[in-house]
Amino acid sequence: MALLTGKTFGGDDWTPTFVTSIDEEKCIGCGRCFKSCARKVFSPEDHEDEESESIRMIMTIVNQDNCIGCAGCGVACPKKCFSFKTMEI
Repeated sequence: MALLTGKTFGGDDWTPTFVTSIDEEKCIGCGRCFKSCARKVFSPEDHEDEESESIRMIMTIVNQDNCIGCAGCGVACPKKCFSFKTMEI
């Protein structure tokens, strides 16, 4: 199994990790991932909380194909809501 890899500007090997999902239970809708992503992978969405019968904002993945695997969203997320995976070639 070979993984997609690249090189950093300094010549080091780098393996991108692509976002696969956001844990809606953990997400607080702060938007830090949205602000950190220049590729427009995320968008805010209103989510109805069944327990409290209120509406809260969460982030959703709307353009997963735009993800370049930088994992900046996961670094910016204070609740560690993201799941990532590498890509096999």
